[in-house]
Amino acid sequence: MSHPRPYRIALNGYGRIGRCVLRALHERGDLDVQVVALNDLADRESIEYLTRFDSTHGRFPGQVQLQGEQLLINGQPIEVLRSAEPEGVDWRALDIDLLLECSGQYTTREQGLRFVHAGVPRVLFSQPMVSEEAVDATLVYGVNHASLPTDARLVSNASCTTNCSVPLLKLLNEAVGLEYVSITTIHSAMNDQPVIDAYHHADLRRTRSAFQSMIPVSTGLARGIERLLPELGGRIQAKAIRVPTVNVSALDITLQVARDTSAEEINQLLRAAADGQYAGLLDYTELPHASCDFNHDPHSAIVDGSQTRVSGPRLVNLLVWFDNEWGFANRMLDVARYWLEQPSN
Repeated sequence: MSHPRPYRIALNGYGRIGRCVLRALHERGDLDVQVVALNDLADRESIEYLTRFDSTHGRFPGQVQLQGEQLLINGQPIEVLRSAEPEGVDWRALDIDLLLECSGQYTTREQGLRFVHAGVPRVLFSQPMVSEEAVDATLVYGVNHASLPTDARLVSNASCTTNCSVPLLKLLNEAVGLEYVSITTIHSAMNDQPVIDAYHHADLRRTRSAFQSMIPVSTGLARGIERLLPELGGRIQAKAIRVPTVNVSALDITLQVARDTSAEEINQLLRAAADGQYAGLLDYTELPHASCDFNHDPHSAIVDGSQTRVSGPRLVNLLVWFDNEWGFANRMLDVARYWLEQPSN
């Protein structure tokens, strides 16, 4: 039975992910979902402007304008709110089915429950939380989304790197066995870095210009993978390096596998998965690509089979591309749709 009306969602935080979610919703056109409100501290004129024009993803594919306190997208009104606190919005009056929390500022269960107590029925977070207990589930679409509890109120969409890596690791662990995993994330610059050296962050490396250096930063990727794939617990290490590009990142993944294999076998497994169980989430290529070729690519991961190497013959190295903004925003919408379509207690 179809839902009697479009599902009503709201966005809390309207930065890179929030704006990509709204744009992806309109570009896809396959979701019975309507954004009815967004909450951000930016002024409405800036919100309208940055919705229309995006340096990374281009012009919005539709009509965008302000009308009083509303943002109109192809004539459809979105209430634009400006509250620094969850309690400052009358969420009940908005009659929403789901809130997408895209500010990244709420990372504990206590913080997340503030939205529930303020009248939000369900919250999907655009980041991993500080502990597994902080949410009712952490989901990677295509891997464990079907395990969502019917009484869930707080759910994490994990991270862009977790969405990229977990399907691959699960597949290869089942096929050839993984003994140890080492991952280096090569990640585009982010807004917690300054354009020029500045007093910008407690991490002193992140006080340096984002566009003059490659900068090592901390990452919780190993912990995030172990939450989704506990069978690999204690066998994963990860580090991250920010590089001077504005979008599209890559994972350099090194795997010690349990049996002899070859680059041909590994590539065949990944190519088959891209055409089969992970179609739409995983892609595969052997063309001579550069990172910018994957800007605005909706997949969670794109395996560059031309870079697959096997040494030993049990040491496997992979290069996997992903649009850290667009791919993640699309997975957030996939999880949102799945959750909205499930009966809740």
